[in-house]
This record gives sequence, structure tokens and C-alpha cells, in this order.
Amino acid sequence: MILGPYTFLIILSSLIILSYLFDMVAKRSKIPSVILLLTTGILLQVTATAFEVRLPGIRSILELFGIIGLILIVLEGALDLELSRDKLPLIRKTLLTATLTLLITAALIGWFINFWLNVPYQMAIINAIPLAVISSAIAIPSVTNLTPEKREFIVYEATFSDIIGIIAFNFAVQNNQIGVGSFVTLAVDLVSIFIISIICCLILLFFIDKIKSHIKFFLIIAILILLYSVGKEMHLSSLLMVLCFGLMLNNAALFIKDRLARYISLSSLEAEIKQLKQINGESAFVIRTFFFLLFGFSINLQELLDLNVWVLGFTIFSIILLVRYLYLQYIARVPLIPELFVAPRGLITILLFYSIPAQFQIPGMNESVLFFVVILSSLLMMLGLMLTRNAVDDIPNY
Repeated sequence: MILGPYTFLIILSSLIILSYLFDMVAKRSKIPSVILLLTTGILLQVTATAFEVRLPGIRSILELFGIIGLILIVLEGALDLELSRDKLPLIRKTLLTATLTLLITAALIGWFINFWLNVPYQMAIINAIPLAVISSAIAIPSVTNLTPEKREFIVYEATFSDIIGIIAFNFAVQNNQIGVGSFVTLAVDLVSIFIISIICCLILLFFIDKIKSHIKFFLIIAILILLYSVGKEMHLSSLLMVLCFGLMLNNAALFIKDRLARYISLSSLEAEIKQLKQINGESAFVIRTFFFLLFGFSINLQELLDLNVWVLGFTIFSIILLVRYLYLQYIARVPLIPELFVAPRGLITILLFYSIPAQFQIPGMNESVLFFVVILSSLLMMLGLMLTRNAVDDIPNY
């Protein structure tokens, strides 16, 4: 069946309205909207199959939405973070937490895949890294109602996890043998992208200040996507550029000083940032909506009945939870509610999984395993947010 243009527009607009309602339900019930979107995607797949409707090139569309969504969501999180000297301990703690939990979790998941599916460890670890990354696409929008301290911890950790996950994934794919030279190359790449990021961010800030046209913010976002894509083609961790731009824009007073202040007006930047936040937030909402709907639509329902998928999914989820509990409880020593529970897997996990080169793909590791881990981690986050709400409700009012 071929859908007409008006039928197609009716479906698209209805899905956006439905996603908005899901967001309202999520805020009241603490049920993550990603679960509702994935379920809707599966129902759409069943309906499309019944009416013999086909959607070609769904994986390519998913990758495209995933890349754009990742950029917009990391930018959205960075635009809400304030830098100051008293925030340095929090930044150090979240960076260390994101790095160590990701590496330990990936190593253990890789060991399990190596043992269970009997594949080489390098192949196993490349498939494990995406599952070890916290999804900022799910975590950041879900913690808006938490206290500022808890929200900042989760936003920083999720953003760092995305960046470090991409760095670790590229490192594992590009190095068949790891030696001193591999780490030297990695250090050079990180220093290079950091310097490039600062320069590009200053240019973007200058554009925001000087462009007087009413068409401004989508132009800035387009330039940011262009720079990100060029960096990825050069195998650089260009997500760091997105994070730097958001942080520099939201904390312009720390960076625009002395001579720079002659060329970039702080007062005009403060006025523009509110509009950029709104446009970026609404764009991220639309992209996130269709990404998770399409992922649910693409799931092979027959594979969900495979016992191997259940074993892999539950074991990987258990490893994620165990490592996080031990680290937060005994090393980071941070509150477990809701920090222990808010470590969802989602957009970045799926995006990295689709980026695995053909020679490293494992037949037993498929989208259905990802689906299980995404659903279970989202349900765990829902439990944590509910426990947080109950803890707040139990505090007496004096």
C-alpha cells in the first residue's frame, strides 16, 4: 500500500501530538516517554504489516535522526549547565564516574559476550561499549523536576558518558593492537579537537551576536551539525565541540573578556540564548520522537521470543546495575536515589550499535537485545524517579 501525501501528513502530525501527550503523562506518572514511544512504534509495525505498508531504508533514517538528535540533546543539556569554581568538584566527580563505570561495565559485558557467544574479545568489547553508555537523550529530559544538585550530577554524567563512549568505541574499532602509540594518537586527537572546538565555538558566538537576520538559530544549528559531521569524517570526537559550544554560550561571561568583549556583546548573547534554548529544545523533541518510534517500528518481533535474546538482555542489564551500585556506593559515595536508577540506555547505544563495522558484527547481538536493555533500564529509571518523588512527599512541611 502506498500512502498519499495527506495521509502521511496526518500520521506524522498525529504522532507528534501523541508524543506531546506522552511527555505530559511521563511528568505525572514518571513512566518514561521512551517506553510509550517504543510501544507505539511496535503497534505501528503490527498495523503496517496488517495493511501491507512498507517503510524502506528505515535503518538509514534511524541513523540520520540519531546523529541529529544526539547533537541537539547534548547541546540542550550543555545550555542548562553553569560553570563556576565551586562546580569543579562536581565536574571532576561526574567525569570520573562516567569514565570508570563505562570502562568497567564494557569490560564485563565484553567478557560475558566473549564467553556466551564464543567470539574474540575485541569483537565482544566493540559490541559491549554501546551498551555501557548512558543515554543523555533519555536521562536529561527525565530529570527536569529533580533538585538542581541531582539534576546537574545526572546531566554532567550522561553527557560525559556519551562523549567518552564515542571516544572508547572509535579507539576500539581503529586499533587492532593496543600499544603506547595508540594512546599517543588518542591524546593528540583529543587535544586537537579541544583546540578546534574552542576556535569554532568563538566563531559561532560571534555569528550569534552579529547576525541580525530573523533566520539565525537554525543556521547556527546547521553550522554546528556541519562541524560535527566533518569532525566525525576525520575520526575526531566532535561531540566535544557541541558540549563546548553549549557551555561557552551559557557561561559567556567566563570566556568573553578583555579584547574579545570588544567584538562580542554579552548583553545580546543573554537575550539570544533563551530563543536558542526554545528552538533547540523543540527540535530535539521532534527528532527524539521519531527516532524511538522508528526504532520500535524496526524491531523484529520474532527475535523477541528467542531465549538467547532474553539471557543476553537480562545479564547485560544486571551487569550494568551491579557495577553502578558498587561504584556509587563504595567509591563515589553519592546518594543512590535516584542516581543509581537513572542510567538509561537509548539513542547513543543504538547509534553506536549501528556504527559497528561489518567484520565486528555478531549474529547473536541484534536490535532485540538492545530493545530489552533499553526497556529494562528505562523501567529502572522510572522506579528511581518514583522513589525520589515519594521521598520528597514524605518530608514534612514546617
